[in-house]
Amino acid sequence: MPDLLIELFSEEIPARMQGMAREALKKLVTDGLVEAGLTYASAGAFSTPRRLTLTVEGLTPESRPVREERKGPRTDAPAQAVEGFLRSTGLTLDQLERRADKKAEVFYAVVEKPGRKADAIIAEVTEAAIRSFPWPKSMRWGAGTLRWVRPLHSILCLLTDDSGSAVVPLEVEGIVSSNTTEGHRFLAPGRFFVTSFEDYAAKLRRAFVMLDPAEREAHIWNDATNGAFAAGLEVVEDKGLLTEVAGLVEWPVVLMGAIREDFLALPAEVLQTSMKEHQKFFSVKNPKTGRIERFVTVANNVTADHGETILKGNLKVLSARLSDGKFFWENDLREAKAGMKDWAEGLTHVTFHNKLGSQAERIARIAALAREIAPLVGADPDQADHAAEIAKLDLRSAMVGEFPELQGTMGRYYALAAGEPEAVANAARDHYSPLGPTDTVPTEPVSVAVALADKIDTLTGFWAIDEKPTGSKDPFALRRAALGVIRLVLGNGVRVGLSGVISRAYFEDLLVPWAKSYRLRRILAQEVSVTDFFAGEYQDGQPVDIFLGKDAVRASFGVDKVLVTDPATQQTSAPAYSAAIAPDDLASDLLAFFHDRLKVYLRDQGIRHDVIDACLAMPGNDDLTLLVKRAEALSDFLKTEDGSNLLQGFKRANNILTQAEQKDGVEYSFGADPKFAETDEERALFAALDTAEKAIAPAITTEDFPAAMAALAKLRAPIDAFFTAVQINTENQTVRRNRLNLLHRIRAAAEPVADLTRIEG
Repeated sequence: MPDLLIELFSEEIPARMQGMAREALKKLVTDGLVEAGLTYASAGAFSTPRRLTLTVEGLTPESRPVREERKGPRTDAPAQAVEGFLRSTGLTLDQLERRADKKAEVFYAVVEKPGRKADAIIAEVTEAAIRSFPWPKSMRWGAGTLRWVRPLHSILCLLTDDSGSAVVPLEVEGIVSSNTTEGHRFLAPGRFFVTSFEDYAAKLRRAFVMLDPAEREAHIWNDATNGAFAAGLEVVEDKGLLTEVAGLVEWPVVLMGAIREDFLALPAEVLQTSMKEHQKFFSVKNPKTGRIERFVTVANNVTADHGETILKGNLKVLSARLSDGKFFWENDLREAKAGMKDWAEGLTHVTFHNKLGSQAERIARIAALAREIAPLVGADPDQADHAAEIAKLDLRSAMVGEFPELQGTMGRYYALAAGEPEAVANAARDHYSPLGPTDTVPTEPVSVAVALADKIDTLTGFWAIDEKPTGSKDPFALRRAALGVIRLVLGNGVRVGLSGVISRAYFEDLLVPWAKSYRLRRILAQEVSVTDFFAGEYQDGQPVDIFLGKDAVRASFGVDKVLVTDPATQQTSAPAYSAAIAPDDLASDLLAFFHDRLKVYLRDQGIRHDVIDACLAMPGNDDLTLLVKRAEALSDFLKTEDGSNLLQGFKRANNILTQAEQKDGVEYSFGADPKFAETDEERALFAALDTAEKAIAPAITTEDFPAAMAALAKLRAPIDAFFTAVQINTENQTVRRNRLNLLHRIRAAAEPVADLTRIEG
């Protein structure tokens, strides 16, 4: 069976696009070959900055003949229908077959397609792949219409079998396929012939090209770490940068240089970020001090002076970049030591969102909420409040203006420079975390309080203005914020009812700071006039200076919804808040959003969706720590044989009881008495339930769910024996009612643990 080799040779492909391009080329070509009737044994894709390569092994030499039968219209159908069928099949009327079909005669078309040689199919598929290639960005050049990420220079398309190799003939916009390629741009210019993939890979290596990006990555990392180790240093690991750099070179040459002494006092994060973003350098640190002292650069050329000239040029550019960083750092430090007042003032003029006010107003909300959350996480309320007030001040610093990814990180440095306690400074660094599913979760109490307040304020704010995620769209990263809250709560074992915190954030932090200066007056109409809501007194009494919650609004005004309006302008003013969503409605809706994110999070931990639903149905489901504790215990319990069998017994009891209650129109929930038991199995179940109930109640009180479920597990054998020996719907109505009430005790025993009716199977 022949092997296929394709190389698309072009100007430099951006490193960030190479991984996607490899997979796209492999999928487009292999899918096209299979759809055309060819099969293959294996395929592999490779890339360098100047080429995309695909090798397909074990390709069938030709496609199989295809015989296809298509049913057409009835033979007495209108002429237009028959003509349309003929056009779709490419046949003439005399080539159609007439066959009996039920009560009528219909036309059948038998289309036979002969097998095709592989080279013809490959040419079509490859051209189609090139013309439809899904580059994120592409360009045209010259007078042609072909679009490619950079100008495409040549196409190598070679089919190799035991008899030798042959070029697959194809042409795309004047580029004719061949069996030649080029090596390294500087070290081995000029084209050469290849006869197979093995020959191609070997000759490329001799021409200073490492074809496999994984090999280039391994080579770079090995040389960099060995060089650093020899100097008693360590390379700071950065897998993303390693992949990017490997996509910039065809023949990686690793060089290590020293950073100028006057830059070593800069924070390690500044050095690392500047070198990575501007120069694509790896940072090399001293493991004893943690300082970044050297850098590793990867050249794409071998020089006679072993890279000395390259290092000098790189160091010159790096020094210019770091000089900017040093200037920013020194200026920012002076501002920090002066108290950061100018930064705080500057944030009053920075809009967070046109409906949610400025960054300064948002900080005030976060600080108030952090003070409330602090006792729940063991933090000092004053420290949490103050930490929230300064946590975002570094947004106005010159360093964060240059490197936005350092926000928070620089905030810690500036807070320490301002003389703040370490816990406050750490909160400035940590309050954005966790940023993703693998990011570290803060554990210091002040950091946790501020981080929770920050994310909850974001969520309640955007919920209040009805800017929720829809489908795949989440422009404000609210799903990430919700996952951050979940990980903060679970990672620190925080016991808090989210509904109350959400309502607190919404009404007292989001609305009151803007509305508290206005006075309410009684409004008797069912529809509240937005121009009359504030700036007045009760028509019959004292002024009220606070914004009332939903229940108080309903009781005082006879309405459920209100809108906040500035009476001076008779229109909503910035920040314009709407209370059209009542606090309990918003809390319920946002809590459901948290539950959806929690389901995704727990499914990744191996907990089934129905187990989560069974626990969500229980009281206290806004306490995520309690909810997960219950779900984990239930998940482990159901994986045991006792758990699985007990679930079957419970469902059987519940189904029988539910059907009887529907039929009789009564609820069997009281009065099960062992004196009416007629069998030993019945009496044994009474005794087992007595024992289980005594164990379950205290276990639930202490939240020892494994113990509660262990007590439930002991009911398995008595329930099985009961259903084997006892007929529930006996003719004796007293005994029947007693047995139905006994089934209710089975259901009631499980109710404090979880809603087992939601468990599937």
